[in-house]
Amino acid sequence: MNSIRVKKLHPGAKLPTYGSVEAAGADLYACLDEPVTIGSGQSAFIPTGIAMEVPVGCAGLIYARSGLACKRGLAPANKVGVVDSDYRGQIVVVLHNHGSQAQTIENGERIAQMIITPVLTPLYVEAAELSDSDRGAGGFGSTGTK
Repeated sequence: MNSIRVKKLHPGAKLPTYGSVEAAGADLYACLDEPVTIGSGQSAFIPTGIAMEVPVGCAGLIYARSGLACKRGLAPANKVGVVDSDYRGQIVVVLHNHGSQAQTIENGERIAQMIITPVLTPLYVEAAELSDSDRGAGGFGSTGTK
């Protein structure tokens, strides 16, 4: 996979870009007619102005940008967004303000990052029993803290 087709839905939209040569995630940009202010504890739909063809057998996973999350408390409301390969609509990031002060998103600001990753789509089959493992049914915290 060397390229992904991206359609600009708005003349001012920006295509995803990588912040460095070895960056895993490509930055997604806000495409806004006017700034959007997100109050403390609130969420807002931020359009990117683009649609894309995620390759069949892959998904686009939308994650927080570390600087935006750590410095301003803004991260995707659903933690990780999933763009399926058959979706052709606009990529929209729902940002949630985890901080105590309102934050304003400006047009052209980097709002999230997307990683294109292969996915498996197995057939789920009901079973009366599951195979044994060292962990077994041990759940939250069962493997220790150190």
